[in-house]
Amino acid sequence: MTTCGDGRLTCDEETIDTIRERVLSDVSARAPFDAVTGNEDRVSDGAVSGDARATKTDREVAVSVTSLSKRFGDGADAVTAVDDVSFDAETGSIVGLLGPNGAGKTTLIKSVLGMVLPDEGTVEIRGIDVYDRPREAYTHVDAMLEGARNDYWRLTVRENLRYFATISGVDPDSVRDRHDRLLAQLGLAEKADVPVRDLSRGMKQKVSLASVLAGGATVVFLDEPTLGLDIESSRTLQRELRRLVEEEDLTVILSSHDMDVVETVCDRVLIMSAGKIIADDTVDSLLRETGLHCVQITSTDLDAQIVSTLRGQFDTFSANAREAGYQIEVTTDSDGLYALLALLRTSDVTLGRVRTVEPDLEDVFVDLTAGDRTPGER
Repeated sequence: MTTCGDGRLTCDEETIDTIRERVLSDVSARAPFDAVTGNEDRVSDGAVSGDARATKTDREVAVSVTSLSKRFGDGADAVTAVDDVSFDAETGSIVGLLGPNGAGKTTLIKSVLGMVLPDEGTVEIRGIDVYDRPREAYTHVDAMLEGARNDYWRLTVRENLRYFATISGVDPDSVRDRHDRLLAQLGLAEKADVPVRDLSRGMKQKVSLASVLAGGATVVFLDEPTLGLDIESSRTLQRELRRLVEEEDLTVILSSHDMDVVETVCDRVLIMSAGKIIADDTVDSLLRETGLHCVQITSTDLDAQIVSTLRGQFDTFSANAREAGYQIEVTTDSDGLYALLALLRTSDVTLGRVRTVEPDLEDVFVDLTAGDRTPGER
């Protein structure tokens, strides 16, 4: 072991391997014991046993946030990042958290996880106040907040799963089948004995998710879980998430900018804007209640000037040039639709083809958060 010029200690490869063997030996030797609570129930496949596990019909509240607020700075320069936010997340559900940059998502998640101390409000995990009994509350929680930075890159994939299971209070040998299943489902089985540092970015992302799920936490926070994944890997991850939630009564809080992921896997969606929750409902309900209409219009009479005018009038607008004219797509409310047709008529545009398109979650999101344009995110 040597000392660098800046005072940091570094190890050669032989020393690293020795430390790794000792750590993993200690990990394997530990009894299946919850070091914080002394609870020996968390030993079977990482699940909470007995009466502590809710049935799907009970739908008990796993995460409860009440009147949470957080401000940064003082006086006239103070910024309210989270403003009187309240919500519940039920056992066996995936709750999506959406919002533009600066909406307060990061501060909200960090406040729930105890990484930021809020100015007001309470947070309970499985009925335990996280500020009164943080160590007990967080034995039920795991999180992936910064993509593939969760793992120890010198350890192999399987060693990471064993390590993170152990620090969650679970005997790694008791959940070996769970680890094998995670490795297979996430396409990591052939890489189980490969150091994480030798994997691609997408593979590292999947290892991070597997490590979060390795110990059997019942409440999981995921920030951009599909970041860096190709389409097939992303779909595999989404299917595995749904399976775990449905079979093991997990509760997942998922934050993502990928609307397709949120729309596919989430039971409920929270949309934040300017520190407040402005929508809290199922995707289907949000789509039904939005009042938006999406139309696709093709015309040889559409030119660049008309398209430029339309682009300035509608927040959700796209245009594709054709050999003659344009194909435009506009998402707007009833008044906007009438205004669109009136403008096209006064511009002597003959409609070639008109097709209605069902609005998606991205359209709803843009419509609800159109006024929230704060740069940077708290």
